[in-house]
Amino acid sequence: MSNEELIAFLKKNLVAVGCVVASLAIGVTVYLRSDLLPEAEKVFAQNSQKAALLAANIEDSEQLKDQHAALAASNQTITDRMIRVGQLAENLQYFYRLESDTGAKLTDLRQVPQPVALTKNAPKTAFIPVGFAVTAQGSYAQLMDMLRRLEGGEHYCRVLTCSLRPVAEQRGGAIQMAISLELLGIQ
Repeated sequence: MSNEELIAFLKKNLVAVGCVVASLAIGVTVYLRSDLLPEAEKVFAQNSQKAALLAANIEDSEQLKDQHAALAASNQTITDRMIRVGQLAENLQYFYRLESDTGAKLTDLRQVPQPVALTKNAPKTAFIPVGFAVTAQGSYAQLMDMLRRLEGGEHYCRVLTCSLRPVAEQRGGAIQMAISLELLGIQ
């Protein structure tokens, strides 16, 4: 086959020759680049994972300002319910208000200092339990009202011990209640 015949054949079968050349080019490219495919798939998977994480972060960040405002408001509400450790008069005033609200009579009220051994080994927290020893007299209804108000009152309260006993041996008489409790406080 001469050059002239070859050129005539190529002109006559231009589409077929173009397909053969393109197929050979694609075959050579695939052969030479086939070793890069696993690495490219790994990079693609990593980028897809990063993209999914970024999309989730963008979706979740839409409410961040509202959530921050809600957390700040909740934190302020919690702080407002705390007692101040060093303000003994204000702390005791809380119990005197309970006395006047419930009608029970406080016979003994003391703020109990925290044991030194307990405070040395305790983990550092923002809140400090402040102990109180309270003794009150009154009717059963008055004392239970006082106890309910302590547990659900304006400060966070944990009753450690509570004991009831009659003041006199007569039925329906006054009852004495001795409570050991902690109010949650801050410095």
